[in-house]
Amino acid sequence: MPKDILQTETESPRTCQPRLRKPNATDGAEIWELVKACEPLDRNSMYANLIQADHFRDTCVVAELDGEIVGWISGHLIPGDDAFFVWQVAVGEAARGMGLGKKMLKALIARDGISDASVLKTTITKDNAASWGLFRSFARDIGGELTDEPHFEKEAHFDGAHDTEHMVSITLESDAKVLKRAA
Repeated sequence: MPKDILQTETESPRTCQPRLRKPNATDGAEIWELVKACEPLDRNSMYANLIQADHFRDTCVVAELDGEIVGWISGHLIPGDDAFFVWQVAVGEAARGMGLGKKMLKALIARDGISDASVLKTTITKDNAASWGLFRSFARDIGGELTDEPHFEKEAHFDGAHDTEHMVSITLESDAKVLKRAA
């Protein structure tokens, strides 16, 4: 729906569900603007978001609401590891409170290629309550075990300029594993 058309009283932005899809290179600038609006997320260059949307589109997702990108997750499969790494989760103000972060995570782990991973990994600083809440809730919903340990340390890796990032690992169970265990 064009942004200049008013919604009727019976329609509400909250009743509309965002459409999840793979990103395209042309989404790079809009993704960059979304991340910029979602402090305290680290802003990468617009070019980095363009590369993610183009080269890593199979392991990233955008959420659109009324033609606007309101959600973004960047991720990749870790080379030589049976793991899917989530780099960044951004949910714009217009889509907050809809459970969009979890919906995007679930959509990603269901994709071909990613669904073979046995663990989801991400890094989170201890003070990032929103991310801890998202990933703990996601782990509960999928029945995965969540563990964490310091990974990129403040002094050793960030020269004191950034808080320690904890590597969070969540076990993932494929449908085949669940069916085998149930048999």
